Amino acid sequence: MLHHHHSVTCRHHDKHSAQEVLDEALHRAKDGGLRRTRALEDVLRILIASHQPLNLADISESKGLKSGADRATVYRLLVKLEERGIIRRLGLHDRSTYYTMLEHDRHDDYLICTGCGRIQRLDIQCPVEALERDIEKASGFKKLHHELEFYGLCPKCA
Repeated sequence: MLHHHHSVTCRHHDKHSAQEVLDEALHRAKDGGLRRTRALEDVLRILIASHQPLNLADISESKGLKSGADRATVYRLLVKLEERGIIRRLGLHDRSTYYTMLEHDRHDDYLICTGCGRIQRLDIQCPVEALERDIEKASGFKKLHHELEFYGLCPKCA
């Protein structure tokens, strides 16, 4: 699996317009060998417009899917986008998988309930930013990135 570098500015401090995010994602998709199709554009637009991770049903049943792509086509696109580091897959293996955009200068960390599978963005200052800088200095590695998923029981399941 390829991972695209992204630093640690949180998404709720968006610096880029949806069109800029789409243009960058389409450029990365092209570089990854994907053809630019209406279905690809639709899937990316749906994910960019969402303020939360979406599952396959959310995307394939969205009014934003104007191309008429079927569920299997959407699934294949999601797999290809994840393999190229354009989107991130979230969730528990025995539950529905969710997808969210990976953008080059921001990231989100998530809380995932092991009871009901609910996924919630962690809305605090990322606790790993300073550690990431320390690791870069100590190891000589550059452009480090991370993805955090915390698992536990949500208040409803606890």
